Amino acid sequence: MAHLNVTLGTFIVYLLVITLIGWYAWRNTHNFSDYILGGRRLGRWTTAISAGASDMSGWLLLGLPGYAYVAGLEAIWIAVGLFVGTCFNWYLLAPRLRIQTERLNNALTLPEYLENRFKDNSHILRIISAAFILLFYMFYTSSGLVASGKLFESVFGLSYTWAVVSGAIAILAYTSLGGFFAVSWTDLIQGLLMAAALSYVAIISIYYLHGIDALLSSLAIQNPELVNLFTSASGETLGFIGIASLLGWGLGYFGQPHILVRFMAISKAEQIPSSRRIALSWTFISLLSALIVGLAGTSLLGEQLPSGDSEKVFIELLNLLLHPVPAGICLAAILAAIMSTADSQLLVASSALTEDIYKIINREVTDKQLVFAGRMAVMLITVCATLLALTPDNNVLDLVAYAWAGFGATFGPVMLISLLWRPMHKTSAIIGMLGGGITVLVWNNIESSYALFELYELVPGFLIAMLCILLNEFIQHPKLQRA
Repeated sequence: MAHLNVTLGTFIVYLLVITLIGWYAWRNTHNFSDYILGGRRLGRWTTAISAGASDMSGWLLLGLPGYAYVAGLEAIWIAVGLFVGTCFNWYLLAPRLRIQTERLNNALTLPEYLENRFKDNSHILRIISAAFILLFYMFYTSSGLVASGKLFESVFGLSYTWAVVSGAIAILAYTSLGGFFAVSWTDLIQGLLMAAALSYVAIISIYYLHGIDALLSSLAIQNPELVNLFTSASGETLGFIGIASLLGWGLGYFGQPHILVRFMAISKAEQIPSSRRIALSWTFISLLSALIVGLAGTSLLGEQLPSGDSEKVFIELLNLLLHPVPAGICLAAILAAIMSTADSQLLVASSALTEDIYKIINREVTDKQLVFAGRMAVMLITVCATLLALTPDNNVLDLVAYAWAGFGATFGPVMLISLLWRPMHKTSAIIGMLGGGITVLVWNNIESSYALFELYELVPGFLIAMLCILLNEFIQHPKLQRA
């Protein structure tokens, strides 16, 4: 009981702090630009850590350790793909996107950037991209609520339904109040807390097991396949399809709106190199620690967790290894991870509804009305995502994988080529988005015995979108045909 009281007290203090940040941000939100992009005034640390925190979410503390717990060293392939993708995103997209969105009539959202970039007076690009954002964010935000449900269910013994609703209310409180400022400032705190908690538990686990060598030896005794990079835990060879699917996660970075808006919001493009160093350091430490936590869980807990509960390995290690006070802080880090992504997703989805749909329909809308509409949109999307999350069999990793693939394939190739290839044509952007998005939707629902269809849907979606764009560019530009 004392343990539970300490944990509850830690959660309450944490929630009070972020609610106060939301209130302070509300006092400093003066217009719609402030609400959805912070007036482009983020510092290098806030940009770097909030980009990482909004990227990784509860998946970093629940999904990835849970996958490593079940699969062993196979999970390294996902981590490598994610780290490489993060590097390319910061080097290729970040500086160009910051400069171009300001030049193009101070575009505040990705759909607005695309409309201005291609001079699309028909608004087709903006509406298509906003529709895909709303669709895939339903699944993505739902993954955060599933994660919060599992957290509150495990820690406080709440029913799954009330656990999900409690998490939704907590996230909704400060996101609807403070907008982008609240989201970014809390993400800075939450990101640092996430990395600290994972690192701490990883170090304690290694110390408890007497080193990395002892950890790997323990895994090899339990199941030799767990320490083989090229086989699954069941002994099946991963092969090209398996490795490509895991590494393919890195392709998703180029199309994630909640990450890309951080690049748009940094105060100066000149700050991006220093911000990039911070972001890549945070990502490397966090991914490595998450893998160690999952592997240590396999060694220390054995098969104590059934496959459906494998994503609770971090929570179980906290109960096993830590005193109630640091355990409570680390549990708050899980909530931080969940909130840091869910709030960003809600805000981007809200901006798609207001800036990219509502504003197109009602040209006479005032700035004050847009801010109010934005807050109402956050509430509406939260309700829809909550309803989607109420199925207790939902898996955080599966929901994240689907939404990540959807965004990566729909927007990734379009964003890459539009920033790197000046003559790109508007129809290429439209065909690319439709080709990538539809491929993910269809591929995910194909039931076939062919090994090819076991490939993670992001990879074929990304490649088909890229092919659609390149073929249309070849058709549109006679110089390319002559070359």
